[in-house]
Amino acid sequence: MKKILFICALLSNVLLLGCGPEDAPKGEKNTPGVTATLFFDALYNKQDLNLATQYATPKMARIMKSYGTANQFARNLVNMQYDEVVIEVDMTNMSLREQYGDKANINLIFTGYFNGKKIDDMRSVKMIRKKGDWYIEKINPDPFAR
Repeated sequence: MKKILFICALLSNVLLLGCGPEDAPKGEKNTPGVTATLFFDALYNKQDLNLATQYATPKMARIMKSYGTANQFARNLVNMQYDEVVIEVDMTNMSLREQYGDKANINLIFTGYFNGKKIDDMRSVKMIRKKGDWYIEKINPDPFAR
């Protein structure tokens, strides 16, 4: 009886430990869309500027670090603020060519809350591939902002 309980406990632990975090982006790991999602997730949900700079080019990382915190960078340069946000890649203009080229423009849809108000927004980022990995090169300005 003890062997059966031990085997059941071991099996259930293996199954539980095999599950990844629920909020991890789904899909292929080394795509421009996943990298862009991880970048903004680090800024808004984790509020970790150092983690976000790992997904940026060295030039962009220097600009980001000059703001001091993820909150300051997001508020001043990206011009969006959220307490919590869900980030999705807009697949309407996606081309497979971008997946295999060295440059891509990715549109992201942000749905979240700031001070209790729901805010929907969209941003476009210019991405570049270096040594097989994708990096944020530029956050395109909002074309509808004043």
